[in-house]
Amino acid sequence: MLQQTQVATVIPFFNRFLKRFPDVRTLAKARVDTVLHHWTGLGYYARARNLHRAAQIIQSEHAGIFPVCFDDVLALPGIGKSTAGAILSLAFHQSYPILDGNVRRVLTRFYAISGDVSSVKNQEKLWSLIQHLVPSKGGSAAAFNQAMMDIGATVCIRRKPKCLTCPIRSHCQARALGSADSLPTPRKSRVRLRRMITMVILFDPRGRVLLERRPSKGVWGGLWSFPECVLDADIEKWCESALGVSATFRHALPSIKHGLTHFMLEIHPALLTVSARDSDKLLSQDREWVRPEAVGKKGLPVPVKNILNQIDIQKNDPDR
Repeated sequence: MLQQTQVATVIPFFNRFLKRFPDVRTLAKARVDTVLHHWTGLGYYARARNLHRAAQIIQSEHAGIFPVCFDDVLALPGIGKSTAGAILSLAFHQSYPILDGNVRRVLTRFYAISGDVSSVKNQEKLWSLIQHLVPSKGGSAAAFNQAMMDIGATVCIRRKPKCLTCPIRSHCQARALGSADSLPTPRKSRVRLRRMITMVILFDPRGRVLLERRPSKGVWGGLWSFPECVLDADIEKWCESALGVSATFRHALPSIKHGLTHFMLEIHPALLTVSARDSDKLLSQDREWVRPEAVGKKGLPVPVKNILNQIDIQKNDPDR
């Protein structure tokens, strides 16, 4: 969960997740939809699918016991060198380094390393440095790794680092050069693109809405959402050509803006109805008719969950 997400955000999700999945066996046996449901709101959903698959591999290939060999840990889905090092040093007191964002920032300033820290050259340099710094004794390695992460998270912070209270300030090259504020070298800012879509919310005569599972790769991978079409499409004609059904437009809901990593998504929900005969055509392994108020344990993107709540409120509001 801490990959790409800050501790303060993770804590409530982590507590709820562990309550539902207290051990590897429980997680491995769970349906992926249930896992995604408990991940909703954290983003980067490939992490949840990787975690679920890793639990299944541990259960089937390691007798349900988490491996303690670096190569075996690294082979698990979603685990790279730094995460493997974090697990083995903090949980098993083995001498492996961690190179997360906080540690990269501390090293970059301590050694006054300029240039893009994500470049291959600088990544190799940072790994070489941290591998020489980490203590050889496992218990000391765990304490060292935790200290490095804590310094980065609380002292050597991104903006306005607290150099006067830093325990390693006397040897920090960036402080000596007066360049702590300018390191790591900022990346060139990207223009955040805007993408506009129509979410097609189909109702059948029984008041159910159609949800379909999204592809495993891409935005909201593996989650359940509404069909989508381009914003300026004739929605009724799109339903005929793309879904093979006749649908009648009812009305639109207010648009929703949802920020994603690389772009701002502007969603325009449109409500339509289909006949009972056509609704049967839409049933498949990756499509289901569900009642808005009874979605259950499906993994849903936050905007889809909000739309379903809005539909349910409107249905039960006598003034609407």
